[in-house]
Amino acid sequence: MLQSLKQIVGDVWGWRKQITQLALFDLKKQVARTALGPFWLFAKRIVYVLVFWFALEIGLKSGKDTGASGAYLVWLASGVFTWTFMQSMLGTGSAIFNKYSYLVSKIKFPLAGIPAIYAVSEGIIFLGLLIILACTCLAFGEMPTIHLIQVPFAIVLLMVFWYLFSLFASMLGALSKDFHNLITTLSQPLFWLSGIIFNISNIHIPAVQIFAMLNPVTFFANLMRDAIYYHTWIWDNPKACLGFAIVFVIQFVATLVVYKRAETEVRDEL
Repeated sequence: MLQSLKQIVGDVWGWRKQITQLALFDLKKQVARTALGPFWLFAKRIVYVLVFWFALEIGLKSGKDTGASGAYLVWLASGVFTWTFMQSMLGTGSAIFNKYSYLVSKIKFPLAGIPAIYAVSEGIIFLGLLIILACTCLAFGEMPTIHLIQVPFAIVLLMVFWYLFSLFASMLGALSKDFHNLITTLSQPLFWLSGIIFNISNIHIPAVQIFAMLNPVTFFANLMRDAIYYHTWIWDNPKACLGFAIVFVIQFVATLVVYKRAETEVRDEL
């Protein structure tokens, strides 16, 4: 496994310039021939948040269930913007070799570098959303606190975890379409069960709390909310940290094992 780790890190670092260039090219391609350009990279995600905000706070009057007195829109956007990155990695990111198959067949691009392309391009969009979220916080009078120093750490951890997931899932998905279909099928249930639009800590059911503790989607949404909305430290919830650490180690080991055993077969399949 150490050899696989060395190869993955070496490939990503060695091809970092090409990965960045391809990520930027992918973003440019998404907004090509549009008058508003980069606006469209964020429009769908912003509308997504506003629709939920209107339905939940204005329509259902559920904006007081956050456990704090801050603006509900800030709480909601902190989780939903983070979810949109994870949703992309669960969807396209879990079958990324199909999107960039030409890199393998024509350029001999390293397999480990391909998920990094998509993670970087989606990461740039996520950073833009965080800037928009920062403006929203100021508009609602939410002043920054020292807890915001968790945000850079959260971004790096988010990128690393979902890069590993994308590499793992894409390799299995390249060998079996059933695996990719399973991931995309579970994407929507995962959204509704992960506390993205409701405070999952208000559900005092042991099975739900265990699921939340081991759910990386819940962990990252709460990590961003702790830093931006609740102004607390993530380690104040040791169970969440422990649960994520367990899942991260499992994901890390599983990715190395799958990469070692399936790299040649996946490359031949592509």
